[in-house]
Amino acid sequence: MTTERRAAADKRAEAETACAELAAALQRNGIVLPSLGVDPVSYGYAQPRPLIELGRCNLETTHRLIAVLDRAAR
Repeated sequence: MTTERRAAADKRAEAETACAELAAALQRNGIVLPSLGVDPVSYGYAQPRPLIELGRCNLETTHRLIAVLDRAAR
């Protein structure tokens, strides 16, 4: 495996781990983002820059997310 491919694989693994950690943290606060995932298109660059796709959520989930963020900011 080339150095570039190894670096890309490491970034992908890091992004997937971060996505799973975010999903778990949100779930502990009663929030589920159904479209949460790693954006596969963001791997298409020569130097991958993985992006986490938060996706869409309904108003109830949005209000829960706002409340959790407000509590955390205090």
